[in-house]
Amino acid sequence: MKNKIAGIVILFACICYSFSYSNENNDTMKELVEQSNDSVLRHVVLFKFKEGTSKENIKKVEEAFHALPSKIPQIAGYEWGTNNSPEGLNKGFTHVFFLTFNSEEDRAIYLPHPDHKAFGAVLGPHLDDVHVMDYWTN
Repeated sequence: MKNKIAGIVILFACICYSFSYSNENNDTMKELVEQSNDSVLRHVVLFKFKEGTSKENIKKVEEAFHALPSKIPQIAGYEWGTNNSPEGLNKGFTHVFFLTFNSEEDRAIYLPHPDHKAFGAVLGPHLDDVHVMDYWTN
């Protein structure tokens, strides 16, 4: 009788452990699946240039940013444009740069990257304000 009770207790403990382990793995897998279901990390940067910045200097900034994807392999996608909204709500921001990363690790390599820092040196003298937002796509 003692052996049967001990066997039942051991079996119950194994089932409980298995269920707990399974739920922990399911939660981890669920997070990975949610993040990897074609979800990418977007890095959106908007620039407002100082009043009086010449078209030539703005062109230098644009060209310096355009060069980043060829210098930093972690950039998975790149778009850019200038404001053409008729609403007048841009608050002086004229340029948007839209980078795509496959992971937060890739973004973490990009941010302190020497070529990104060099771009900042080109931009700095002409920048009045910047707005940056990052998000995982849904």
